[in-house]
Amino acid sequence: MKPYQHLDRSVAGKTVLITGAASGMGRATAHLFAREGANVMATDLNGDGAEAVAEEIRTHGHDAVRARALDVADHNAIMGAVADTVEAFGGLDILINNAGFARLSHPSEDQYEDIWHDSLNVMLTAHQRLIRAALPHLLKTETGGRIVNISSTEGLGATPGNGPYVAAKHGVIGLTRAMATDLGRDGITCNCICPGPIETNINAEIPDDHKVIFAKRRVPLRRYGIPEEVAHITLSCCLPSASYLNGAVIPVDGGLNIKNA
Repeated sequence: MKPYQHLDRSVAGKTVLITGAASGMGRATAHLFAREGANVMATDLNGDGAEAVAEEIRTHGHDAVRARALDVADHNAIMGAVADTVEAFGGLDILINNAGFARLSHPSEDQYEDIWHDSLNVMLTAHQRLIRAALPHLLKTETGGRIVNISSTEGLGATPGNGPYVAAKHGVIGLTRAMATDLGRDGITCNCICPGPIETNINAEIPDDHKVIFAKRRVPLRRYGIPEEVAHITLSCCLPSASYLNGAVIPVDGGLNIKNA
């Protein structure tokens, strides 16, 4: 028998770029990677919010964190964010495509076209642009580059009035599988996480009693998740030991997607 092979379960010293890091799942992910010893570049459209998160992280004794404003709809800004990350930390090992937004609209409404364009640009086109910008650096990572795209359970189904978001999130799953196929030969893994109902700013305006009713009806765990629960699954996909996890689509939804009624 071959001896047991020890696989590294640490991201200490790795460099991660996170989009949408000013709040919610992105903020939790930035905190978690920093606590695990990674170098963190926290980016967000809200640059002040990203810097506030970086300062939160520093107050916990983790200084290897930087923040910058990033509009992921701006291709030049994407290239700049990657360049700034490499300049700050000497490389880039992990990319977390998390930035997104949700705007409801019915196909009959005039605003639908604009929401459609913005949704696909921010939550799909930007993903592939970030991956391609990061690729030269991910190829240099000794233990293999890691890409995690954040989709949604809306990428596994659909909710009325949410067409542009649903289409973008379905596209993220397809993009993940395509990149996993194209980049796997280079030792780079690309995986996708599909959060369900998570307590974030996107659903902050939903009354708490409505959330309780929804969770009890639709989620086997009978509650909303918290951003940190998603962040831990994201981290797991990025460990050196996760070297054979590629092209996976992982729901983090309390069981919502398997419940029929």
